[in-house]
Amino acid sequence: MKESRDPERLRSLIYEHRMENVFPEELEPYLLLCNYDQGESICQQGGTAEYLYVLVEGKIKVFTTSPEGKALILSFKTPLEVIGDIEYIQGNPFINTVQAVMPTTMVAVHHRWLDKYGQSHPPLLQFLLQILTRKFYIKSNFMSFNLMHPVEVRLASYLLSISQGGSGAFESDPPDAFQLSDIANLLGTSYRHLNRVIHKFCKEGLIERRRGIILIKNREKLLEVAGGNIYEE
Repeated sequence: MKESRDPERLRSLIYEHRMENVFPEELEPYLLLCNYDQGESICQQGGTAEYLYVLVEGKIKVFTTSPEGKALILSFKTPLEVIGDIEYIQGNPFINTVQAVMPTTMVAVHHRWLDKYGQSHPPLLQFLLQILTRKFYIKSNFMSFNLMHPVEVRLASYLLSISQGGSGAFESDPPDAFQLSDIANLLGTSYRHLNRVIHKFCKEGLIERRRGIILIKNREKLLEVAGGNIYEE
């Protein structure tokens, strides 16, 4: 993670996302720009929450890990999104792990400055309230929606969500890091079943599997299988 204090770029991003009234003037000197590389962790489940993050560029993956070490993907998020809002309000450790899917930029502010300058600023409180209520609404729909869909739908959606831009490729870096067992855990299925679904997609011409890479060959058909891309809101 690379941290910077670039007032001009910060101001540009804030105006781009129409947040010019969200942060009080007294809080602005304490706003940081945090840049993350692809695959870099932004926060870890169970870790101490000290900052509130606002996603302004890139894409992130949110997942949770069970006590047995199995991970389950929850969603992919693009701007504008907030990470650490529930933790800030409740004073709890991070609920989930958040990772950058591509180069990502966050606006970050430490809790101590939020406590000092933000708690009496109605536009900031209204902003957090809107984000929180949207999250609970999406989560309520997502939990039942995800449980009702087969692995084919979840895998298609996962590949579409994590593929870089319009390139249609999902490539790990380095290639040796590409492990089907990890993806199986993220999708809540077994390694064997995931391997069967990938083989089926390859046979149908939807994807091509190589060492360290899955190439999307028929994006339109994969979108049909995903039926709404359930990992993105």
